[in-house]
Amino acid sequence: MYYIPYAYPYPTPYYVPQFHDVRMQPPHWPVVDERWGNWQSMKMKSRVQLKDYGPNPFVVDIEAASEQNKNFRTALWTGEYLQVTVMSIPVGGDIGLEIHPDTDQFLRIEEGQGVVRMGSSQNNLTFEKRVKEDSAIMVPAGTWHNLINTGSEPIKLYTIYAPPHHPRGTVHRTKAEAMAAEEE
Repeated sequence: MYYIPYAYPYPTPYYVPQFHDVRMQPPHWPVVDERWGNWQSMKMKSRVQLKDYGPNPFVVDIEAASEQNKNFRTALWTGEYLQVTVMSIPVGGDIGLEIHPDTDQFLRIEEGQGVVRMGSSQNNLTFEKRVKEDSAIMVPAGTWHNLINTGSEPIKLYTIYAPPHHPRGTVHRTKAEAMAAEEE
């Protein structure tokens, strides 16, 4: 391929830096993977200060926030009609069988694997599915549910409650702390 300055894709007076050596490209620029013939974007993980940012406008790398969270539950954003929390379920642990009578819930697993169980009563969990990284789980209001970690690493996930279920700024370091707060 021939190099013709200022010829493609923009003629003068526009200037677009041309990097012909991939090693010279900044790490956040997309690069062409010659073996596969498609554009690959290098993933950049950002650190997120885990606190409740609601109800202010907010943008976050939700995958990074979920993966860096070490608490059982941390409220990340609480608004009037919606709440986002990040969770970490330890190996062999679970969320705990629970029901939210007036709240729909969405969970997305970023790391780990497990089993989700749901049903109309505590003793009638007729729905059971294996879940893993990138699985999305929808829990209708009034449905008993539990997520059990069956893998060898903590499950890292984020969950969306509509309307909010926990008080603004909620942080539960452990499941026991969360259970105690629920009883209050």
